[in-house]
Amino acid sequence: MQKEVTYSSTNTYDTLNKLTPKTKNVWLVFHGIGYLSRYFIRLFDNLDSTENYIIAPQAPSKYYKGDDYRRVGASWLTKENTKIETENVLRYISQIFEQEQIPKDIRLIVLGYSQGVSIASRWIAKMKMTCNDLIFISGGFPKELSKSDFAFLEGKTKITHIVGKQDPYFDIDIVEAEKIRVKQIMPQIEFITHPGGHELDTSLLKDIIY
Repeated sequence: MQKEVTYSSTNTYDTLNKLTPKTKNVWLVFHGIGYLSRYFIRLFDNLDSTENYIIAPQAPSKYYKGDDYRRVGASWLTKENTKIETENVLRYISQIFEQEQIPKDIRLIVLGYSQGVSIASRWIAKMKMTCNDLIFISGGFPKELSKSDFAFLEGKTKITHIVGKQDPYFDIDIVEAEKIRVKQIMPQIEFITHPGGHELDTSLLKDIIY
């Protein structure tokens, strides 16, 4: 018999730059599988440090990468107890958001990369969080989400999905079919492709936000 228990848990997250009166953009960025937040956040080093404040939550499930047991990676979710784990993750993210006390007049950009796409989209949908920009990069969209989950964003949020033409994780036919499905859920979404693979190219982000 499988049972459940509820308990308190503590997790870390990382930030880059400082939140000041000069800050124009706050980024809430979700890493992909295998990353730790402290390494993922370094990808945003080339954004203007005065104008951009970056928050990178840490996926809670850690594991050793490789046979030498030296490098550590992390995963947001698996197919095991997905519903419970999703609820735990979303509560953790909301606690970060509450703790950071982000001013309402600052541009909020929510970004999900790879597995982080599923977390970013679920958090926005379940918590009904309004943001200025919602950016998906090289990730799959959760099957359970529908148009009604994102109706509150219409006319308020710019939504962009970026994928590389050489991404080894996505067959071109699957990508095209997914575009049709996601477009029905988020009619305002824009799709951008780049010649690379499964990667986060911050030069494309600058084109989107500026």
